[in-house]
Amino acid sequence: MAAENTSDSAKAEDDAGKRAAFTVEVKGPDKVREYLAQNLEIQRYSRIPDLGTTELSRLMVAAEANARELLATLGYFTPTLTLELNETPTSDKAPRAVVVTVEPGATTQVTSAQILFNGPIESDPGAAAQREAIRKGWSLPPGQPFTQQGWDNAKTAGLRNLTAKRYATASVVTSRADVDADRHEAQLGITYQSGPAYRFGPLKISESKRYNPDAMRRVARVPTGEDYDQQKLLDAQQRMASSGYFDSVFLTLDTAADDPQTAPVLAQVREAPLQKVVAGVGFTTDSGARLSLDHTHNQVPLLGWRAVSKLSIDNDTRSLGTELNSIPDDNGWRWVNSALVKRENAGTYDVDSGRLRSGRSKSEDHIDRSYYLQYDYAKNRGTDAPQSAAAVSGNWAWTARYFDNNATPSRGYGIALELGAGYTLIGERLPFTRTFVRGLGFIPLGDVTSSDGSQARNSRIQLRGDLGAVVAKDAAQIPSTLMFLTGGDTTVRGYGYQKIGSELTDGSIVAGRYLGVLSAEWQRPFVWKGKLTEWESAVFVDAGAVGNTPSELKTKVGVGVGARWRSPFGPVQADIAYGEATRKFRLHLRLGFTF
Repeated sequence: MAAENTSDSAKAEDDAGKRAAFTVEVKGPDKVREYLAQNLEIQRYSRIPDLGTTELSRLMVAAEANARELLATLGYFTPTLTLELNETPTSDKAPRAVVVTVEPGATTQVTSAQILFNGPIESDPGAAAQREAIRKGWSLPPGQPFTQQGWDNAKTAGLRNLTAKRYATASVVTSRADVDADRHEAQLGITYQSGPAYRFGPLKISESKRYNPDAMRRVARVPTGEDYDQQKLLDAQQRMASSGYFDSVFLTLDTAADDPQTAPVLAQVREAPLQKVVAGVGFTTDSGARLSLDHTHNQVPLLGWRAVSKLSIDNDTRSLGTELNSIPDDNGWRWVNSALVKRENAGTYDVDSGRLRSGRSKSEDHIDRSYYLQYDYAKNRGTDAPQSAAAVSGNWAWTARYFDNNATPSRGYGIALELGAGYTLIGERLPFTRTFVRGLGFIPLGDVTSSDGSQARNSRIQLRGDLGAVVAKDAAQIPSTLMFLTGGDTTVRGYGYQKIGSELTDGSIVAGRYLGVLSAEWQRPFVWKGKLTEWESAVFVDAGAVGNTPSELKTKVGVGVGARWRSPFGPVQADIAYGEATRKFRLHLRLGFTF
């Protein structure tokens, strides 16, 4: 018993030692209460032991001045403050409480904002639009509440807009905010010094030992001779980074150059390994678990081209392919040659296929183009399906992406078009044409905001559609890999991957010559406890049909609900869909966004 009493006594003393010397409570409107509660300096002293009343009274005097400074940053220059010290001997938290009562008063409003420019930008007629854009884009115009954060942000944004084009070394010469506390007015003024106007000069690459500098110039495509534009510099940096030749790339404009009109672009790079092998595992609800092995050779002997080969195995597909890419020419076009062999489950049949392709492609900021010759071979393993087919064709492809974010889009649109014409090579040699169109677009429905209005993200309707047609005589034996199947995570949910096709008399599913898919999805950001989260809800309806003639198209519909998570690794999509034709529910999971 004596031991227990000793233990209880020690515990009581320990608990008493954990009590704060005082607590701080702020009373007032929500917009200032939380801000003061988080930033008042007096709270740093609450854990000091043996803090006497005299010391605490001195801290409270300093706390009033501190509170007025904090409120001034929010635009409240004439607040009414009351500080009280209350004894709370029965409280578990602290024996005393400092209570700060705030009446912030009227908000100070911006009454004028004068934005001036010094330097070459003053007399340059070509800079008039840039000056006007900075003035129109000023984020703290007359009529807006004045806050220190808003003032700092406005100055920074104006300077950022100035240095983004032509004037890379611009700076702030003077800035002032004259506040009349009695009248609750603020007059703002700022002067920017532009510095010289710059133009892009030659690209200079450091630490690159393997690649020809002229070849890397064609990869980067820096617009030499044009006015400096920060976005164009970032685009060139992205082209080099995504080329696969480098592990890291950083481009800067050499503003210390003698002639600003030919300022070199300096590239700091770290070359990627000459060869690289990457093993991967994955999972999709379409095809189950997946194993992959990728091999990259960045400079194939003799050719000097880049080769990427991939082996992939999942429940439905086994494929082995390689693609060789040349360095682009001065116009951005590159040669592309590829080969692929595959065995996959398509419809209710297994298909062995092969493909050879040779052509040229070009990728720009928003548009990708390619044209190529292609040989296709496919053999269906099934008694009622055509056993084998082969074809040669000429093709043209064009894709445009105008999304606000290519990884997690919420606005914009994308369009893809493929056109091809060729001849079949097995059986009677007959001509055919192939057309495929894909589209995706977002219609904003208004912003969803957090309860305090500090965050907002738009809800939207996502519209998606696919149309395809292979036109040829009925006798033409066209490889099934050139025809169409649909169904799965990215097409018609509620159905298995490629399980919607042309139905034979025995109920079997094969690829068809005509395709139509339409989808509408309502996406809405999710708010939890007043805070906007990285989650979104979705409600959708998908419809698709495949047939060998337009009259054979029988629409299959899927409806469902889902969740979207804007994860650090990319968008994660989870859907539960009901297939109207199968009368079954199906789970669909997907990571990432591609178009």
